[in-house]
Amino acid sequence: MREILRVRQLVLMIGALAVALSGCSTLSGGRSDSALLASGAVSSGETSAASPEPTSAAIAAESKTDTGAAVRPGMDDLSAGPATLAFAPVFFAPIKPEESPAVMVAFVGPLFSQRGTPGPPVDPTLEEYDPWEPFNEAMFKFNKDFLDDYILKPVAKGYNVVMPDMFQQMIDNGFSNIKVVPLVVNNLLQGRFRGAGVELGRFLLNSTFGVGGLFDVAKQEFNLQKTKVDFGQTLGVWGSGPGPYLVLPFMSPLTVRDGIGTGVDGAMNPLGWWTVIPFIWEGLAMKVGDTVNDRSLNLDLYQGFEETTVDLYSAVRNGYLQRRIKLIEDAKSAR
Repeated sequence: MREILRVRQLVLMIGALAVALSGCSTLSGGRSDSALLASGAVSSGETSAASPEPTSAAIAAESKTDTGAAVRPGMDDLSAGPATLAFAPVFFAPIKPEESPAVMVAFVGPLFSQRGTPGPPVDPTLEEYDPWEPFNEAMFKFNKDFLDDYILKPVAKGYNVVMPDMFQQMIDNGFSNIKVVPLVVNNLLQGRFRGAGVELGRFLLNSTFGVGGLFDVAKQEFNLQKTKVDFGQTLGVWGSGPGPYLVLPFMSPLTVRDGIGTGVDGAMNPLGWWTVIPFIWEGLAMKVGDTVNDRSLNLDLYQGFEETTVDLYSAVRNGYLQRRIKLIEDAKSAR
């Protein structure tokens, strides 16, 4: 009996040992297969028992995805998960003048050269010489709040209703074509002879093929762009300083230098010749018509600028002075 018990115990021990060994082999084989399958290093003819267990360095080196990113051991089931998006900070910067639309304010004057063209870059060192600021602000308020808001803007809105945009543009072209004399003279005074030739060519083409200047044929068909010159700019090219900033009733923003230039340009402008006796009423009617037509063409631009500007007086002053500096620099480089 004792021998039989010993045999049974021996058999049980051998069976338990076999089960233990088979379990260890299964666990180690599964771990090796998982690692090797992830790395793609097992061929069809190899078994997990015959392959050595790869090291962590080998797994990291061999476990590359198609995009070249390493897959960490034990994280195979997460490798196909959704990619995480990297955080990208957003910065808000103020709109630069060169990126903003060109605008004009009636009786406040052009801030930039013309509609649709970029303005001068912001110059933080610009010296805004405004010793008459209290007077200028009062005149600015008069021009803006009374003349524009209560007289010119309502008239321009009514004019815009009865006059189609196409005819408004034709009228604007006609008035611009008449102002050829100061453009040619100032180009010559600044030594810009090519510009003087361009203005003469524009006048001849538009006066003939453009039906008296109602159509800008020179620009549309021959790419002859209008030059931006005036006598105030000419004085600046000659070396004259701008002087104090000045706002007068019924007039655009000025400096003392540009005020002198405005007077000289007005004397050369054929529209001004009609303001002398006995044609004073005809000249005033043409001037008012030009002003109302221009205001009507820029209703939306004026409105957008006014609504988005906190300190309108300072914005107009800064924009005007920067534009004048830019025009003088461009004139000097064009000679």
